[in-house]
Amino acid sequence: MAVALAGQLREGTKKSHTMAENTGFVACFLKGVVEKKSYRKLISDLYFVYQAMEEEIERLVLEEHPVIKPIGFKSLFRKETLENDLRYYFGENWKDQINISKSAKEYVTRIRMVAKESPELLVGHHYTRYIGDLSGGQILKKIAKKALDLKGDNGLNFYEFNLIDNEKEF
Repeated sequence: MAVALAGQLREGTKKSHTMAENTGFVACFLKGVVEKKSYRKLISDLYFVYQAMEEEIERLVLEEHPVIKPIGFKSLFRKETLENDLRYYFGENWKDQINISKSAKEYVTRIRMVAKESPELLVGHHYTRYIGDLSGGQILKKIAKKALDLKGDNGLNFYEFNLIDNEKEF
């Protein structure tokens, strides 16, 4: 059943995925045109998005929501990895230096609303964010590493899923 759901989600999001790949920022990113300032803004916004997602998923798992509980894998959570990256790019006082963008704020508001009104709709957000990061993240990591001229994995923790032994199998 989980495989069938993943297939349905992949097929159902194919058009949106293609559209997202062709937005200005993402198209440039995929071509290896990544500026440190814009990348720092991206991970700052992602921090706020994942913070909201993970708070809502954890709440719904505790409430034993029948749709969210089976997908609430903490091994996918990204907030902590983003905190590590933000610390790398901004220093120890990174929380004082980041601000949420208007679009990220709207996304966070939507996540919180969906979690309260129709939690089952979080499955689409979950799939798009977490499974997208897990499957496509390694490509993006390589692009960012080269474009930002990073040594080692510093600043790229977001793309590391250390609690998952086999990413393809997962």
